[in-house]
Amino acid sequence: MPIPSDAPPPDPALRDAAPALPELLTGWTPRLGAPAMPFRVRTTQGERSLADYRGRWLLLFSHPADFTPVCTSEFIAFARAHDRFQALGCDLLGLSVDSLFAHLAWVRSIEAGFGVEIPFPIAEDISMGLARAYGMLHPADTSTATVRGSFLIDPAGTIRMLSYYPMTTGRSVEELLRTLAALQESDASGLSTPADWQPGEDGVMPPPQTLQEAAARSAAGAPDWYYLPQARTEP
Repeated sequence: MPIPSDAPPPDPALRDAAPALPELLTGWTPRLGAPAMPFRVRTTQGERSLADYRGRWLLLFSHPADFTPVCTSEFIAFARAHDRFQALGCDLLGLSVDSLFAHLAWVRSIEAGFGVEIPFPIAEDISMGLARAYGMLHPADTSTATVRGSFLIDPAGTIRMLSYYPMTTGRSVEELLRTLAALQESDASGLSTPADWQPGEDGVMPPPQTLQEAAARSAAGAPDWYYLPQARTEP
């Protein structure tokens, strides 16, 4: 069963309107369990809005700049893992404050130089409006480029994971895939996933809420009353 959430569902009216900037969400900041801010952007594959991804998972991620080595390595890794994200029902959307034309030239350069086609869209954000709203600009690091922000947004439009990496450090695409699979596992089974969990491994039961539950777990042979590994029961 899905894990219950106290977060209110995203407002369909806001998502359908999909303004380019958060006029309707003054003071909005990205938080776990919060509705993702609506957006509409120009990309290398045409216009995209948050509403376009409703019903699917979305990995929205920012990079500091086109034509840079770490960003190029990340985009090659994302491209090679694209089918694996798709198999998990997740689309990819890259973003930086570079122009659309810079994105187009960079995509062509990656294909020509590395033999890798970038199959997902890359959005421009010259005004930095979306980058500011999603906390992708960290002035202590740089005020003119986005850091490596990553946001997993679920099919209901809720932010389920967010992270920021510094400009010098490339992300682990494998960890993003693992996190996506872990979130989907928890939604499907109600289990939590322990450290270094991988798909197919046992999860753990949420902590007991009563003394009776704690005693029952101890009697069931748990390593301790608060820690009970549990295999997922297929429906």
